[in-house]
Amino acid sequence: MSSEIYFSSNYRDLCENYGTGAGFQFEFYCYRCSDTWRSPFERFTTGQVAGWIGKGVSAAWNLIGGNANTISNAADGLAGQSWGTSRDAAFQRAIANAQDHFNRCAKCTSYVCVRCFDPGRGLCFTCAPDTGVEAAAAQHRGLNDMVTDRAYQVGQQSGAEFDVNGPRQLVCPQCRAETHGTPFCPGCGYRLAQSEQCAQCHKDVPEGSAFCPSCGTRR
Repeated sequence: MSSEIYFSSNYRDLCENYGTGAGFQFEFYCYRCSDTWRSPFERFTTGQVAGWIGKGVSAAWNLIGGNANTISNAADGLAGQSWGTSRDAAFQRAIANAQDHFNRCAKCTSYVCVRCFDPGRGLCFTCAPDTGVEAAAAQHRGLNDMVTDRAYQVGQQSGAEFDVNGPRQLVCPQCRAETHGTPFCPGCGYRLAQSEQCAQCHKDVPEGSAFCPSCGTRR
């Protein structure tokens, strides 16, 4: 049997080689939706024993004033010797289990979960989007586009009635509040600088004038 291991980069190594939590576990994720699946946790007994030995010996030697480094180092060395081959074997089992949860797209070669894969075509939904989903999305885009066009037309009609020539003071000179072109300041009520027009010739009449300077009509 070949010792080679074939795998993709869509995984995260969660293994621990030393301590009471020593063991093997790998987390795989879907390239399309990023959903994850974790392989079952497998204990690394040698690493756990090494952790127990290290803690127990250290506690005992601390009581009698000795040095536990030699025994702890030996236990760590034992765990280290078997770690590599044990991890590779656990990784191989995790990959075999992951094959039941992920599929390889024939076009983009990405590994995706069963919800993002069309088994009939052998393609992921990124390369071959679901027709029903695309149709529903296209209908909603069409609805939004039509509403946008109609709203734009309404805005154009309203714009035809807007006086674009009238002077507007956008900031109140008294309290500095934004006025948005209103005749009076919404912050302090100050009458803003908007020239009045002559009722006869419709020319601007300066504030305080008794007669129109353009045609002489009395205000």
